[in-house]
Amino acid sequence: MKILLTNDDGIRALGIWSLAAVLAEKHEVIIVAPFKQQSGMAHALSVLRQLEFLKITDEQIRELLKNHCPNAKIEKPIETWAIDGTPTDCVKIYLEAMISGNYPDLIISGINHGLNLATDVLYSGTVGAAMEGFLHEIPSAAISMSDVEPQISFEEAARSAIEYLETALKENKNFFYNINFPKKLNSEKAEFKFARLGKRDYINAFQHHTDERGRTFYRVGGQVYDIDRSEGTDIFLTEAGYVSVTPLQTDLTDYKLLKD
Repeated sequence: MKILLTNDDGIRALGIWSLAAVLAEKHEVIIVAPFKQQSGMAHALSVLRQLEFLKITDEQIRELLKNHCPNAKIEKPIETWAIDGTPTDCVKIYLEAMISGNYPDLIISGINHGLNLATDVLYSGTVGAAMEGFLHEIPSAAISMSDVEPQISFEEAARSAIEYLETALKENKNFFYNINFPKKLNSEKAEFKFARLGKRDYINAFQHHTDERGRTFYRVGGQVYDIDRSEGTDIFLTEAGYVSVTPLQTDLTDYKLLKD
């Protein structure tokens, strides 16, 4: 298969190279990722500025693999690009400007450093990039895992996720999945379960700060407050040690109100 990888953590992130190292063992891999961290960018598209893009050299790729995946055995070169834009910019520019037709068979965004659960998917750049793939009618998945002392490695998550997605492609040619790995699996092998989105908010979400010049700043942060973590939600399943898989869609129409 031809697989496009992207993320919102930037071109040098461990998660994307863990995926690349595993996928390249038997698939054609292309990486198009942001220059730098783009968390919280959702489905943002840069429309008011020019976007620089750079081809990452084979030497730079070898160095990244050496740092992140020293045991990787990659025989074929990985086409790799970095774009000074959002995750959505990366996918959209690659599909619409850098190639003509010959779309990838699958788009994977991640592996994100930190879970993207519940209503956080509305803010996630990882999910936003996968959404762009789905809008182009390409099967797409956003993959995230806990960044708080995870007890599984990025490589283990990558292998499990790829095995799952290869099976999913045989059954469904058009999906948009949000996949989250828990901090700790409840068994030796990752068990994937479908889940609906929970509902999440944050207490003290904005932290106020005034500098020595009297300028006022706010920083997004705060403590997680789960409004809905009931059975069947992605929050519930990841806390129980399962890998949650939430099928998403892009149609935001309120059909009940429309009918009324």
